[in-house]
This record gives sequence, C-alpha cells and structure tokens, in this order.
Amino acid sequence: MKPLSELKIGDRGVIAEFKNDDLLIKLMEMGCVPGEKIKVEQIAPLGDPISISVAGYSLSLRLNEAAAILIEDITHAKKLHS
Repeated sequence: MKPLSELKIGDRGVIAEFKNDDLLIKLMEMGCVPGEKIKVEQIAPLGDPISISVAGYSLSLRLNEAAAILIEDITHAKKLHS
C-alpha cells in the first residue's frame, strides 16, 4: 500500500484505508470509501492539487488529503492482464 499522493497521472488503485481520522468523514462524503477504484487524471504543475476519478466523477484533492488515503496500486496489474 502507498499514499494516493505518490501515484502518477494514469495510475489506478483501490482505496484500502485512511491514515488520518480527522479527514475520514470528509473524504468518505466525497466518494472516497474503502474498496472504491480511483484513477489519477491530472496533477497541477506544482504538484498540488491533484485530480482523480472516483465513484464516476472527478474530484480535486490537496496533497495532504491525498496523502491520507492509502491505495492498493493496481496500475501494473491492469497492464499485465490487458
């Protein structure tokens, strides 16, 4: 597992858990729930914020929010099985 903030554009993952309980409710209200698939769509030129696709829509997250989301990276698994 690694933080969402470490993924690159085009990387995919599945939300596994959260590191920061303070952001837990906010992130879950935005569709970031364990088991949900995500894809990194864009990263701002200075790296913050990032745009992801989750639960059928695009969502912008600050790096501190993305760092609180632990991801099972499925990018390479998708490439191997494609």
